[in-house]
Amino acid sequence: MNQFDALSQYTKIVVDTGDFNKIVSLTPQEATTNPSLILKAIKNPEYAYILKSSKLTSPTLTTSEKLDHLIVYFGSEILKRIPGRVSTEVDARASFNTEETIHRGKRIIALYEDVGIDREKILIKIAATWEGIQAARVLQSEGINCNLTLLFSIHQAIACAQANVRLISPFVGRIYDWYKQAFGARWQEGGFEGLNDPGVRSVQEIYFYFKKFKFKTEIMGASFRNISQIQHLSGCDLLTISPELLEELKRTTLPLPRALSPEMCDSMDIKEITFNESEFRLAMNSNEMANDKLSQGIRSFCHDTIELESMLSN
Repeated sequence: MNQFDALSQYTKIVVDTGDFNKIVSLTPQEATTNPSLILKAIKNPEYAYILKSSKLTSPTLTTSEKLDHLIVYFGSEILKRIPGRVSTEVDARASFNTEETIHRGKRIIALYEDVGIDREKILIKIAATWEGIQAARVLQSEGINCNLTLLFSIHQAIACAQANVRLISPFVGRIYDWYKQAFGARWQEGGFEGLNDPGVRSVQEIYFYFKKFKFKTEIMGASFRNISQIQHLSGCDLLTISPELLEELKRTTLPLPRALSPEMCDSMDIKEITFNESEFRLAMNSNEMANDKLSQGIRSFCHDTIELESMLSN
């Protein structure tokens, strides 16, 4: 048995890509996208025809409407190739605007429903700012499931669970990147592998907290740099993985035991905490890594969204 098959016994495998023509060979159950992945795909000559479609060249649509049509097109094509859900991201420029995030989330769902796709197949992807979490609370109350992304701390995770968010995407690789850069010459790769990987430890902390207190919010580890990080999170509810690392798992035949299970937290002494807005903002401000990576992630997605809009307006 290869490690892809072994992992699939404990964890729902999700592919992180906009390249829908590659998905069938990867055999994931679900998929996630983001502005950077859509931009990478649309620059591929294989997908150049999409920008020439009638919807994306219509003079009656605003640029932001064309953007949502584009991301829904990619999501719709992905759903033809997987059995489960696809995550589609709200414009990152709305990350600090609750009302705009709600508006864009509803518009994306309406576009999917217009082409006959049930909302249960969609996760609206939103940055895990305070404003984004509150938008997700409203959307969830109206039957629109959300995936809170750019999540780097237990504080963000708990606030999401309090808002009854359907799924969170705690990042592994970007946390690892931050600590590697912060340590500089003091970084020793061997000392931060496996269970000592700061990104792995962050997801484990969230996983055990959620299982201890029976939160229904699903946990989907994201942003991996190597298969060791994936191996040490086997058993997490879901893991979203790049095509390259999925292929590496399929080539690897060493045993892959389950690393996480709900029973492991039974004897753990974990205190339950809650957050209001001021407590959340103070916790984020106090966590230099989470604050940095959230801001950086939003800036990056905004940049790529603007580039996508530029392509749509030409």
